[in-house]
Amino acid sequence: MTRPLALLDAASLYFRAFYALPDSLTAPDGTPVNAVRGFTDTVARIINDRGPHRLVACLDADWRPQFRVDLLPSYKAHRVQAEVEDAADTEEIPDALSPQVPMILDVLDAAGLATAEATGFEADDVIGTLTAREADDPVEVITGDRDLFQLVRTEPTSCRVVYVGRGWAKADVLGPAELAERYALPMETAGAAYADMAVLRGDPSDGLPGVAGIGEKTAAKLITQFGSLTELLRATIDGDSRVTTKVRNQLAGAADYLAAAPTVVRVASDAPVVMDRADSVPVQGPADPDRLAELQNQWNLGGCIDRLRKALTSG
Repeated sequence: MTRPLALLDAASLYFRAFYALPDSLTAPDGTPVNAVRGFTDTVARIINDRGPHRLVACLDADWRPQFRVDLLPSYKAHRVQAEVEDAADTEEIPDALSPQVPMILDVLDAAGLATAEATGFEADDVIGTLTAREADDPVEVITGDRDLFQLVRTEPTSCRVVYVGRGWAKADVLGPAELAERYALPMETAGAAYADMAVLRGDPSDGLPGVAGIGEKTAAKLITQFGSLTELLRATIDGDSRVTTKVRNQLAGAADYLAAAPTVVRVASDAPVVMDRADSVPVQGPADPDRLAELQNQWNLGGCIDRLRKALTSG
């Protein structure tokens, strides 16, 4: 089997690492390093367990892109810090996590692992764009975010999601068959159908209200029955008898939301992605072993750097 291109949803992974490990894990100066340690160990496990041919850690250049806010002002609004006059919205990040993000980027750089981002776009859009561009290797998206289930596909190159919402030891690998079975969606279009289902269902954690009265099971049933959200809405307009009066009224009541939500929910496939390295193939061993050792000592990172070093060397 061809080795995959691994696309890491970096923020999702380091947030989960931060909450999974105690902040009593600190550098000599007292700065917490729990997220750095957990994230670094996760990267080592990805290299060991998934054996990627290439690997890219995808970053949020803008966690709440303006084009999504313009369409749906509620998008992630509850996550915004108290606004500062004339300043851009900033995401509420735990104080103990903020200083660890630059550390994580330093570790990735010293290890020789590529990062990618796109001005004005989220990491999801970077992942969606790199997936759309990929014509050679199968893609594996590593994330704790269900939003990226929409990228699952079989052609032109396959894409599976390694979902770590319950931790790496309980990771679920979802291709079209697994996604279709989990949500009762058509296997042939499982990824696109998931995005349509997500529009109808909504997601309070992202400020997406969904269509009132339509939950996940009903949403999946409707998308499966009509093939897509577009066809469901067309059938509603055309007076198709398969659309019940109840559903017709629910969709009509959410007309403004439904006009905006598909663009908000669906990840971009044409973001202006910039990578910090020309080559996304992990080097045999760290790119800068002296710098990596310096970071290990400076921040008391201990065995996680040893495990990353070993994974790079053996991978």
